[in-house]
Amino acid sequence: MVPETLINDVFRHVENAGSLGTGCETGVDGLYAIANVETTECAASFYEPIMCLVLQGAKEAYMRDRVVRYGAGDALIVSHAVPVEAAVIKASPEAPYAALALRLDLALARSLFDEIGGVDEAGHDIHSLNVAASDAALIDAMDRLFRLSKDPVEARALAPLVLKEIHFRLLRAEHGGMLRQLLLDGSPASRISKTIAIIRNNFKTNIAVAELASECGMSLSAFHEHFKSVTATTPLQYQKDLRLLEARRLLLSNGLSVAAAAYEVGYESPTQFSREFSRKFGLSPITQKLEGRVLLE
Repeated sequence: MVPETLINDVFRHVENAGSLGTGCETGVDGLYAIANVETTECAASFYEPIMCLVLQGAKEAYMRDRVVRYGAGDALIVSHAVPVEAAVIKASPEAPYAALALRLDLALARSLFDEIGGVDEAGHDIHSLNVAASDAALIDAMDRLFRLSKDPVEARALAPLVLKEIHFRLLRAEHGGMLRQLLLDGSPASRISKTIAIIRNNFKTNIAVAELASECGMSLSAFHEHFKSVTATTPLQYQKDLRLLEARRLLLSNGLSVAAAAYEVGYESPTQFSREFSRKFGLSPITQKLEGRVLLE
């Protein structure tokens, strides 16, 4: 069970930072506090490898035809960088949505890999987004990490120890299967992760899927199967999602024209860009620009 004091303290931290609805940093690098007093519309976003412990309320994330719901006491593990659509589905002023999110340190996790014993076989039920109820030990470790964030000296000295404990517990968790597979050198999950990095570094240019498959050391059919198993989408759709999310950011923060944003992210046709932007975000890029509306994660 999540301590009531932790829920209240996380909410106050976010409220005092003026970050209700978006979340904010804490005094520990990579640890974020999140709170919202109302539900939100489903919005496109991009999840980096993280774990999220929900303290109160509930949220849903959608990956194409897969829905992942996580509520109070649940821990979400995101092993790969993936595009999602997400919404807070349970929150109110009386019982706000509250959560702690921790960016995964894959180098730290890899250093602990030998300590966890055998690695389970990859199956079709292993995904890059997995959720399960947290045990008391993980909740306690996240509670302690948040408390340490209040004291810079304690954070510097003790946070690395607690971070190590949290990563160890995530690696041993029943729903940490894809994370374990990711750390297994040469596994499909590991090779797809490297492909994701290639796409992210080159998302503005045209990418040949056959070359990505070759880079992975997979046949084209096997590559498509494994890529979709991890990301719930195709390589080209993944690239398109990256382009559209970056274009939205440019429209909102840089004040670029619609055509300029389209060209900046790699589109050759502003018309095609506008059509695909409208399909993904539910409004045209010019409307998005004029309204200046930031769709919440």
